Amino acid sequence: MTRVIGMRCRECATDYAVQPTHVCEMCFGPLDVVYDYDAIKSAISREKIAAGPPSMWRYRDLLPLEDGVPIVTLGEGFTPLVHAERLGAELGLSRLYLKNDTMNPTNSFKDRVVSVAISWARAHGFETIGCASTGNLANAVAAYSARAGLESFVFIPADLEPAKISSTSVFGPNLIAVRGNYDQVNRLCSQLVESYPWAFCNINVRPFYAEGSKTLDFETAEQLGWQVPDEVIIPIASGCQFVKHHRAWGELLDLGLAEGDHRPALTGAQALGCAPVYNAWREGTDQVMPVKPDTIAKSIAIGNPSDGTYVIRMARETGGVVEAVSEQEIVDSIKLLARTEGIFTETAGGVTIGVLAKLARAGRWKGDETIVAYVTGHGLKTADAVAEPDGTAHRFEIDPTLKSFREVVEV
Repeated sequence: MTRVIGMRCRECATDYAVQPTHVCEMCFGPLDVVYDYDAIKSAISREKIAAGPPSMWRYRDLLPLEDGVPIVTLGEGFTPLVHAERLGAELGLSRLYLKNDTMNPTNSFKDRVVSVAISWARAHGFETIGCASTGNLANAVAAYSARAGLESFVFIPADLEPAKISSTSVFGPNLIAVRGNYDQVNRLCSQLVESYPWAFCNINVRPFYAEGSKTLDFETAEQLGWQVPDEVIIPIASGCQFVKHHRAWGELLDLGLAEGDHRPALTGAQALGCAPVYNAWREGTDQVMPVKPDTIAKSIAIGNPSDGTYVIRMARETGGVVEAVSEQEIVDSIKLLARTEGIFTETAGGVTIGVLAKLARAGRWKGDETIVAYVTGHGLKTADAVAEPDGTAHRFEIDPTLKSFREVVEV
């Protein structure tokens, strides 16, 4: 089945043939993949999806890879949707769910988008993969390039968390540490793409890469029995993921896969130390002004988000909001999630759970709504953020005797 029929500018609707480019030549708007939905509707069904692989590729009919194109996969997707009963009890939410994407092969949701991007790039003759990254994307690009046998160049800010650097370098990429923030790294990569015949996941093959984000929503719908939740909480970095979640819920409804008559409310989460989208939301404008990032949530610390304006429009359209939390709230929320649900998330997840908790305590929900929060990365990537000077408040040092245990530990 030929499902991809071209590309289209989100702003001026100029059409393009399928090609490795992401910006409209007419108005500089972003390009999106265009699908033949009539063909997809005749081929897809809940039964066909259920019979597919236990990975995100069970939704191949809704992704930009034609039938027969070999997939570069490490088994990404179909991660747990956890009914968070203990966290929900603390927040007064009886139907709270967490999409636990820490369980992906490189422990973040980036495996989804990278699997799509590298599969598309290899099928179109690229031999070198590149990316600009705040960490998780670098991990995924290095791993999936190794799996595909392709050379990779990953560009990161030089001050990235050590755990993310070591978990990327183990795969043997060309690791380029840039003395600058993510926005400066991304600007450099945008210049390099003009000079080298490389597929940069989040630049020239971005329209295809971004489509992988939709699988989070496809899985959530299927795991909820094809019901549409009332609200979804999403971390905001560039805003690209948020935009694709909006598209995914529309596809599920238009194709008759999910039951409901409207998308869930889509709510965005940012750290106050890098909150350009939240700032615009609070001021009641669509104009997102760049900021200089200063937050421990480095994986979403993008000061000039490419899709920030669309996030505001889509949050407003669906009845969602954009909220932000402080550095202390991020740390507290990481610990809250770990203590109540046994899930260790990175700082970006602390932002998501922090916003969830902030809104719940402010009375946004009655308590019986179906709320889903996307937890997108594992806490071992940013373990230093929650490290305590003495190790832990529950750590006791004793001699190897029963007497010492009873003297030191109060049970």
